Amino acid sequence: MIEFENVAVGTELPGREFRPDAVQLFLFNAAIWNPHRVHYDAEYATRVEGHAGVLVDGPLQAEWLAQMVLEWADEAADLVSFAYTNRRAAVLGDVLRSEGRVIATDPATRQATVELCIRNGAGEVTTPATAVVRFRGAGGGPARSAEPRR
Repeated sequence: MIEFENVAVGTELPGREFRPDAVQLFLFNAAIWNPHRVHYDAEYATRVEGHAGVLVDGPLQAEWLAQMVLEWADEAADLVSFAYTNRRAAVLGDVLRSEGRVIATDPATRQATVELCIRNGAGEVTTPATAVVRFRGAGGGPARSAEPRR
């Protein structure tokens, strides 16, 4: 488990590769009640809206980034804030990769600020984000219970 004392500016988070498919997009959009056809209808997405293909949701990419931070922090820290923007469309068939690195630490609050992004296969940032995590222990609050994260 990572500890605040071992986190420094420049610390990189483990990245992941994503290859979203039509089923994943369908299930995600059903879960968030998003009926926009650009996320499942290729003909509509390309001919009517002029996209290169079926679009991968920005909120799905944000979920991947938030998940990346939570997995990195594990049980040692809590997510205090998270913000993202959609900057470039990602289309079905893109190989997407998450990246993250610590850009600031605050020993007084035991917080680390993390810069995150999703890049497409061409290396272009589709979804930039920032997150702040607060580590526990040594004055950082009570120890976490053994209950699993929900």
